[in-house]
Amino acid sequence: MEEKKFDFNSFIGMLLLGGILLWWMNTGKKEVEQDQPKKDQTEQTIQNEVIQGSLGANGVVNDSLKQIELKNQLGAFAYSAINGKEGETVLENELVQLTINNKGGEITKVLLKNYKTYDSLPLHIIKDKNASFNLNFGTTDNRILNTKDLLFIPTETKNGENTILSMKLKVSDSKFLEYRYEIKPNDYRIDFAVRSQGLGSVINTSQKMNLNWDLKAFRNEKSLRTENTYTYYYYKEDGDVDYIQSKGDEVGNNVDWVAYKQHFFSTALLTDTPFSDSKLKLVDYLGEEKDSVFTKTFSLNTPLVLKGGELNYNMQWYYGPTDYNLLKTYEGTDLVEINDLGWGIFGFLNRTVFYPVFNLLKGFIGNYGLIIILMTIVVRIILSPVLYKSYLSSAKMKVIRPEMEEINKRLPGKENAMKRQQEVMAVQRKAGVSMMSGCIPALLQMPVFFALFKFFPTNIDFRQKAFLWTNDLSSYDIVAKLPFKIPFYGDHISLFPILASVAIFFYMKMNQSQQANMQAPAQEGMPDMSKMMKYMIYFSPIMMLFFFNNYASGLSLYYFVSNLLTIAIMLIIKNYVIDEAKIHAKIEENKKKPIKKSKFRERLDNAMKQAQEQQEAQKRAGQKKKK
Repeated sequence: MEEKKFDFNSFIGMLLLGGILLWWMNTGKKEVEQDQPKKDQTEQTIQNEVIQGSLGANGVVNDSLKQIELKNQLGAFAYSAINGKEGETVLENELVQLTINNKGGEITKVLLKNYKTYDSLPLHIIKDKNASFNLNFGTTDNRILNTKDLLFIPTETKNGENTILSMKLKVSDSKFLEYRYEIKPNDYRIDFAVRSQGLGSVINTSQKMNLNWDLKAFRNEKSLRTENTYTYYYYKEDGDVDYIQSKGDEVGNNVDWVAYKQHFFSTALLTDTPFSDSKLKLVDYLGEEKDSVFTKTFSLNTPLVLKGGELNYNMQWYYGPTDYNLLKTYEGTDLVEINDLGWGIFGFLNRTVFYPVFNLLKGFIGNYGLIIILMTIVVRIILSPVLYKSYLSSAKMKVIRPEMEEINKRLPGKENAMKRQQEVMAVQRKAGVSMMSGCIPALLQMPVFFALFKFFPTNIDFRQKAFLWTNDLSSYDIVAKLPFKIPFYGDHISLFPILASVAIFFYMKMNQSQQANMQAPAQEGMPDMSKMMKYMIYFSPIMMLFFFNNYASGLSLYYFVSNLLTIAIMLIIKNYVIDEAKIHAKIEENKKKPIKKSKFRERLDNAMKQAQEQQEAQKRAGQKKKK
């Protein structure tokens, strides 16, 4: 039997073969393990890209996944998301520039080209997402969608000089929701339509479609406090214009337009189909005065009417200045009412007197400080006859004052008060003097005061117009900054209020002697008005100084010039017009003439006579009891 020997070469070959097999098996496993995470990562990337609405690197595979995901999210409205893309369209004319975003189809920037902010920056009404315009609605497949989250497909065309931008949220080429913008040359108004086609079977008509329009108003002026004061929420309801002043909520029906009015600039949405059951909200300004970016926050929430499952609203945007002369040209809208000219007689004076005079002067004078001075001269000339009447009455009272003092000496005591009053009134009546004549000038000047109090701070023509040391007649002037803040005064010194206060002091000082003449001699039991006048001489200028330090310098300029002119007119009347000797002669002549009493005067005299008789009867009865 042959003995088997160990084959060393075969053994080596077996080991090498086994090593190669083990190496191949381990290498293949690693490649599979490495390939599997890549596959998982690719799928996750595709999912992220679908969620973000962007295309992946693998072309057809990613598009297919994206479409499936979008259809699951948006249903019929996935068409625009699949076929649309992110982007912006700019519409502009000579006055305004609008940027409309494909996402939401809404206006995301509004630049007013001819205006700057108080710190010389471009003036934007809308930017940095401070505004939102959105339609919220339900679909027949039980989805709740917001247009601000959806992609619209833009198409820009021309209609003569007008530019039209159609933003469509499509279900298909023939079914869509459309925002249509049309901008015209040299106009702050933009025609805007919201309409739909073929969506009756897609939109759930049993649920409300709500329009939401929000705006945080940017601060544009130097004084946030003043800008906030003149920032209102205006709306036209049932043909009447109303407003929310500081903050609050209102419900409006048959609303033709809403206007977010910011002092000198406004944003308005007008509609041919009135809004009903509209929720109007105003929130007061945000943050501290020095640091705040915004003034107030406006909000409109209103349902839109679906007729046959379709929308058809013709609207109009207004982005522009709160300019009385401009808004007055928009006939049939009543947008001019958003100018705060004052109520009643104050607004009447501004509309019929001060704006016509201002517009006339503006036509041939370019310096607005000079326009204020000329307006002041016009007002003073108009009121000068009233001032003359006041001085004439003062002179008459001065002439008959000795007679009234003699009556007080002859009839002293409370028991003679009624008789003393009767005789004083008889002397005044014979002299042709009325105590009311001293009050009439002040009463007539009050409407002028309050009308101009509205006119100068709200007239945009004075905005950023320089005169002497001020660079803005619509805001306060600054000649010095304080290192601290004084309550009710501020952290700066304005020169125009100081000049106006000094002028008021001297005017009241001169007027004190006139008022002293107009007053009858002090009687027992009656307050001494002369003492009150002394306090008012100092109190009024101080109030003027504090109140107007943060107000429009144009208004302080008006009061400064007005009081200087009043002092000059008073001196002229006193020294060159009024002749006391002639007045005395005239009074003596009047005393000789019989005075015909009116029925009212007869009843008043009879009542005073009866009161005097009752007083004497009570006096006699009291004396009998003492005895």
